[in-house]
Amino acid sequence: MRALHRAFDFLGQHATLFLAGGVLLGLALPQLAALARPLLIPALLIPLTIALVRLDWSALAAYARRPGLVALITAGLLLASPVLMWLVLKAVSLPPALAQGLTLMAAASPIVSCAAISLILGLDAALAVVVIVVTTALIPFSLPTVALALLGLKIDIDLHTFMLRLTLMVGGAFAAALALRRLVPRQTLQANARMLDGASVATLVLFALAIMDGVTAVALSRPGYVLLVTLCAFCANIVLQCLGTLAALRLGMRSALTVGLMTGNCNMGLVMVALADKAQFDVIVFFAMAQIPMYMLPALLSPVYGRLLARQR
Repeated sequence: MRALHRAFDFLGQHATLFLAGGVLLGLALPQLAALARPLLIPALLIPLTIALVRLDWSALAAYARRPGLVALITAGLLLASPVLMWLVLKAVSLPPALAQGLTLMAAASPIVSCAAISLILGLDAALAVVVIVVTTALIPFSLPTVALALLGLKIDIDLHTFMLRLTLMVGGAFAAALALRRLVPRQTLQANARMLDGASVATLVLFALAIMDGVTAVALSRPGYVLLVTLCAFCANIVLQCLGTLAALRLGMRSALTVGLMTGNCNMGLVMVALADKAQFDVIVFFAMAQIPMYMLPALLSPVYGRLLARQR
């Protein structure tokens, strides 16, 4: 048990580096990615549960009492972001499937692990959780509208099934976190905060491995397209993060960076579920490669976050 504690503590101390390494490991070892694939959903939900366990729920309630602010951020993420992306892409010549993927990326809700990453980076995890829950609940309604209006895509979504899955996923994480907070004393949770961060990182790395299943073969057979897709994914992530941060500066640097993090890191997994077999294969390739910046940028930008947050103190 002590060895496991030390291992998780080490992961927590070097969280961003391990996140970056996980996605690269999935590319380098496709057999390992295939082995991790069945654990995709648990690896997605465990970090959210850990973030909720560690979260200051009074801060969560404070944001819940500010519905106007949450609604404004939600509108920016689900409506303004894809419209802006679509307008920019109208002026740029890219393969149609790539342009489609970028627009759908911008229309997606933030990745669930933004809550865990926010804690690791010292950002406003309470704000991240509230916005993630609201946007995830609304995505079955907003995504088909955006896809049809901007891209001319007709997406058939079984709303009842989709919403049930979302409710079970998000609601299950909340229920598990509530049970743990009642069973485990607060002092114990605070004393083991670094170990909890490490456990969160371990499951995020597992998710990164699982999502890379099948990507290596595509990268070897079509390196030019995959390189273009990856560069566009990095650029889109960074630009959306910058725009989201600038738009939210009035909230203070910590909250603004959190909004930026959510704006650039979009839930491709949910979009893939929504599209099912309706998307072109090249769009799916983009969704897979877009995971790389989501896992590498927290490590690359960690010093930037530190400096910007230090100025606020």
